[in-house]
Amino acid sequence: MAKQVSPEWRNKIMHAHMTVGSTVLMGSDAPPEHYQAPQGFSLSIGVKEVAEGERIFKELEQGGKVQMPMQKTFWAASFGMVVDRFGIPWMVNCEQAGAAAGDD
Repeated sequence: MAKQVSPEWRNKIMHAHMTVGSTVLMGSDAPPEHYQAPQGFSLSIGVKEVAEGERIFKELEQGGKVQMPMQKTFWAASFGMVVDRFGIPWMVNCEQAGAAAGDD
């Protein structure tokens, strides 16, 4: 397909495919005529260890913009929001000790 796209698009992602459990996530780079700035959503990463959440958050904030620094909340041992260098909004959530999915 390299001959069918302009030289500046030869290093872009045409199709990405990732399987999480039984769910398939797919993505691609958008050509300029179809690009729209991301809005109205955030990707969320849930981890069990605060140190791992902070590591991920620091990577995402490189060249990006912190919306809410990592901090303890009433629902999480640590939580933060950041927009990465590509303009994608992220939430990083570290479970509180003893919390399990579905606990109320």
